[in-house]
Amino acid sequence: MSLTEPPISHKVLLVDDDAAVREMMTATLEQKGFDVVAAANVTEALKLITTESFDVLMTDLHMPNPSDGFAVITAMRHIQPKALTLLVSGYPDVKSAMDAILLEADEIILKPFETKNLADLVHDKLLTRKLAAPTPKERVAGILQRCTGLIVEDWLARVKKSTELSRVVLSDQERTGYLPKLIDDLIVRLRSPHITIQEGGFISSPAAVAHGKLRRSQGYTSAMLVQDSRILQVTLFGTLQKNLGALDFSLLLPDVMTIADEVDSQLTQAMEGYIGVAGQPAAA
Repeated sequence: MSLTEPPISHKVLLVDDDAAVREMMTATLEQKGFDVVAAANVTEALKLITTESFDVLMTDLHMPNPSDGFAVITAMRHIQPKALTLLVSGYPDVKSAMDAILLEADEIILKPFETKNLADLVHDKLLTRKLAAPTPKERVAGILQRCTGLIVEDWLARVKKSTELSRVVLSDQERTGYLPKLIDDLIVRLRSPHITIQEGGFISSPAAVAHGKLRRSQGYTSAMLVQDSRILQVTLFGTLQKNLGALDFSLLLPDVMTIADEVDSQLTQAMEGYIGVAGQPAAA
């Protein structure tokens, strides 16, 4: 009589705030040989992620907040990057509406699904999953510096689609003007942690002042100058969205706040240059 090795028991962290769903899914997975640890909320899940090792994470998206499942997935990705991560959602359009989450989750499971097939699905994913090489994480400043050329191109394309801004006929070089220097100043601000929003600090930007003066000479109105700045902010955030997989999420929020504050500061200085307040000699 030959001895056979017992099947490998994979450990699953199951996260769902619905007790009935947790019990049903736990029973289904355990019947197929999985070792299941259940959590009822994000706090419990994060505590387990930091204290135990898991092969699989299966989490509901809404518990009750839309970002709850994403928070659990992100924590698992950073702390236990080799774990298979599965996100459960009841929204039929989730695959088209949540591209950002796909960068963190290995698979999205749409409700309703056949409970009896759940364990087979998890098992198949464990067998076929290919571990990607971990992407080096970057600060926002590094991403913006690396993508400066693309930011300028994207910004220019957005500006050309603006009916209001397109009324002023300019060459691409005239249109971009001081934009690369404004981005450089923003990167300097992001890399200057001693300048905080709470303290109301800012970096003086001669380029922003010159930008305002240039726009006035080119025939921009003050409203167009504001639109110019708004498009820059949209473009910057769009660049970050395209690079979510490389972002260091632990520092993302303060960096995003700094971007908004610095772009606003640059607009203020540009407006001063536009109306001729900045750079004027003091009265004798």
